[in-house]
Order: sequence, then structure tokens, then C-alpha cells
Amino acid sequence: MIALWSGIALLTLVAVAFVFWPLLRARREADRLAEQADDTSVDRQHLNIEIYRERLAELENERDSGTLDAENFEVLKLELERNLLIDAEEQAPELKHPRPGAAQFTTVVLLALLIPVIAFGLYNTLGRSGDLALALNPPQMPTLEEAVTELEKELQANPDNAEGWYLLATTYVNQGRFDEGVEAFRRVAEILPEDAPQFAGVQGQIAQALYFQAGGSMTPEVQAQIDRTLELDPDDMAALGLLGINAYETGDYRAAIEYWSHAMESAHGEAVQSLRAGIEQAQQQLAAAGEEVPELKAPAKTSISVSVTLSDELKAQVSPDQAVFIYARPVGGRMPLAAVRIQVSDLPLDVVLDDSMAMMPGAELSSVDAVEVGARISASGQAIAQPGDLVGSQSPVATGGDSERVTLVIDQVVE
Repeated sequence: MIALWSGIALLTLVAVAFVFWPLLRARREADRLAEQADDTSVDRQHLNIEIYRERLAELENERDSGTLDAENFEVLKLELERNLLIDAEEQAPELKHPRPGAAQFTTVVLLALLIPVIAFGLYNTLGRSGDLALALNPPQMPTLEEAVTELEKELQANPDNAEGWYLLATTYVNQGRFDEGVEAFRRVAEILPEDAPQFAGVQGQIAQALYFQAGGSMTPEVQAQIDRTLELDPDDMAALGLLGINAYETGDYRAAIEYWSHAMESAHGEAVQSLRAGIEQAQQQLAAAGEEVPELKAPAKTSISVSVTLSDELKAQVSPDQAVFIYARPVGGRMPLAAVRIQVSDLPLDVVLDDSMAMMPGAELSSVDAVEVGARISASGQAIAQPGDLVGSQSPVATGGDSERVTLVIDQVVE
């Protein structure tokens, strides 16, 4: 049961969208499955590498020519590296859960782990450059370790890049390198100001990494980190999830239900299903003991309904296939808390931005009192605003109470 609930921990702590649990299996099994990967997977990896290298060359040319400044170059380069890491991981062979009798529940676990969450930043939501041609002679395909090494070099040159350290930390944990994962998460915490929306969530990630470092045990160090996290944010899903697992393992099923129900209030996506599955297991244990079973309440979510239209005056300046980014970000901030990408041909359109679209743990719509809601048509298709883009925005928009409704008209040109 300890191994099973260690898997549930990952689902409850879906602050990261990487698959931890399969990496607790023997590396020998992973190597055997990797050798059985088919030619289609290899071809797709070649394609991803070619796209990465050609796009990087284009970015370098734009930087050298002065059309792209150094800051935006580094941001876009990090996007490419991140996408390369994610694509490489998606090509890894699936590992099967070896425990008899747990297959059905493990399916729920693995499904939740496959949901991109903890991803970091705007770039995971806004897609990647898929319109580049392949080079005629494919170079040797780099390994995941080589991609990680490249990211490590990037962080040596830019040691205060919190986004890069967060990506590296989650990758380390994905590889089972828990010691390095803990240190990388701590590096993120050192860079972020304590009043940043993501700070408490990163503390929860440290607790999670320490938990796996300890082999799925509630050590004094893990407990102390959980206590620190909950002092900063009593609703942190990672810390509450760990407490729920510990309560279940010690037979305190009622406390496990309380912790996991609390965690569901800030959960989103498949994490809600995973938490509910754990709660149902605890409810079954209480029922078997003849005790009263508490009811499960549906968690409330923060959401903003957005209606987007394009002004008649600007319709002649766009084409139907141009990208449109709809986002909500802290007032005065830059990193979106929620975002979606559509095309001009989809306008006018009504969309809902909610906590399930969080860019990273602890940075949901519900983590702030007000946001700026905007829509931008990108001439270049890039996530970063460029001169000539068309925008419309409204600020401030309250996030508390019932679902807010915002009407946006794209009627301005970015200078």
C-alpha cells in the first residue's frame, strides 16, 4: 500500500506534470522497454530535433540582426529547450505497474500524471513552432541527458532564471535524481520573492521532492517542510496531499479524507479525479469498519468568462490563420495565470479561463484578488508581444465571488 499511495501522492501534487511514479521502477526494465521503441517514435524525435535546431538558428539570426533583443531571445530559447525535453519524455516507453490487483486504480493514477500541469510558464499552453521544414541531412539525435546538460549550461550563464531552474528541478525528479531535484527547487525559492504567487507552491514542491528522496516516508525533514509550506499557504495542494497519504497509511482514514477534500478545493483537471479516487478508497475503509462516512463536497473554482471580438476597423489587417492569445495575468505582472490559444478565424468567441489552466503550482486565478484580462492577435505567432500585434484588454477584473464575465474588443495596435 505504501507504494500505491506514493503514486497517489504524485497525482495529488500535480503541481508538476511529469511522471514520477514509473521512475521508481528498476532502470533495467526501462532500458528493456526503450530498446523496443518502434521506428515511428524515432522518426518523430528526429523531426523534433530538426525543428529545434532550425528554429534556434533563426532566433540567433534575428538576434544578430537586431530584430530580437537579448531578453526575448533567452525566453524563446528556453521555450525551445523546454519543448524538446517534453517531446523526448513523451517518446519514452510506458512502464507497467507490477502490483497485482491495483491495475484499475493505477490507470487513474497514470492518466492524471499525463496531464500537463506543472509545466512551467506560458509557453507550454501556447504551443510550439511546428511550421518549419526539416533539414536534408538529419544530425545525430541528442539524448535527454544531452538536452538536460544544455539546460544546465543555460542556467550557468543565467543563474537567476527561476523558470529555467523550475524546469530543471522537475526534470531531475522525473529522472529519479531526487537530491538534485530538491536543490534545484530550493534554488527557485531563493530567486523568487516571498510575496510572489508561486513562492508557496515551490515550497510544496520541495516537500514533495524530499518525500520521494526519503523513499515515500514522512521523515521529520518532510514534515518540517510541509509545516513551512502550510504557514505560507494553508491551501497548498502538495502539502495537503502528503498529509493525506500519511494519514491513510497510519489508518486515520477520516483525516485522510479531510486533507484530500481540502486539497480538491485548489485542484484542477485530472488531479480532481485522482484525489476523489483516493477519498473513495478512504471512504471504503471507514465503511468496512462500520463507521460513518463523510460526504464528498464538490470544490469551487475561480473562473472568468471572456467574450472576444475584433473591431471592424482592424479586420483588414489580419488573416484567418493568425494566432490569438487570450490570457489573464496579475495586474502589473507579466506571467499569465491562465491562457488559451485560438485563431482569428475562431472570432468572435466566448471562452472560460479558470484554475485548471494554471501555468505553475500556486499561480492560479484564485491566488490573486484581481487580474488583467487581455486578447492579442500575434503577427509572428510568438507568445511574446511584438510591435504590430493587435490587442484588447480590461483591468482590473476581480477573481473573487461568482464567475466574472468580461467583454474584450481587439481594437489597439502594439507600438
